[in-house]
Amino acid sequence: MEVRDYLERIHINIKATVDPLCSIETLTYLQEQHLFSVPFENLDVHRGVAIVLDPPAILDKIVRRRRGGFCYELNSAFAWLLSELGFDVTFLSAEVARPGGEFDLPFGHLTLRVDIGGRSWLADVGFGESFIQPLPLLPDRPSDEGYRLRLPRHEDVWYLEKDGEAIYRFTLEPCQLADFEAACHHHQTSSESPFTQKVVTTRATPNGRVTLTPELCIVRENGKRSETTVNSEAEWRSALESHFGIVQEPPS
Repeated sequence: MEVRDYLERIHINIKATVDPLCSIETLTYLQEQHLFSVPFENLDVHRGVAIVLDPPAILDKIVRRRRGGFCYELNSAFAWLLSELGFDVTFLSAEVARPGGEFDLPFGHLTLRVDIGGRSWLADVGFGESFIQPLPLLPDRPSDEGYRLRLPRHEDVWYLEKDGEAIYRFTLEPCQLADFEAACHHHQTSSESPFTQKVVTTRATPNGRVTLTPELCIVRENGKRSETTVNSEAEWRSALESHFGIVQEPPS
């Protein structure tokens, strides 16, 4: 896999656009373009296609086959791209907030720490609807999008919140991709996993978001929301291709 192929996938000619390369401006641009170009989707889970944490296979799926994926795929692929461009990237394990104030299993979400010039940033292209721009790894600094990181006193656990509601919590202990294998299997097979309960494909846009399920297509743009009922599998496949560029493949 060549870096230029990945950059083309997210519609970037980086050398013609940003300088210096390993800056927060570049990281921001890369994350935005990734979120605008590569959808969060769990189609393979419902097609019975096993998702394995094999970097070449993940890159092939996202870049060559122009698919999306969930956090283990999207953030590990993004980390590969960042590393190839010279960024200092670390895998972090996060636990996703659930109703009732509880949190999901350890390694339930893979997120990224990126260190640039002595400062650290939280980057994430694999959560579905989440922050568009990287967040400085500093407590109680609200972003323009309404997100903030909280680090309670006498704890080493960080909390990502939006409008006061917890989204996930994480530590800064470095992880390897293999550490997420058990949780990745769980999310593909367990009836308790949100990924086995419904099919969803979603992608941020510069002015909102488009989300597709087998029953509904929801488009949010400039604060307005429109819904279109999906009446058949043919309509769902058509919307999948037109909004996300995904031609649903038969299982191999």
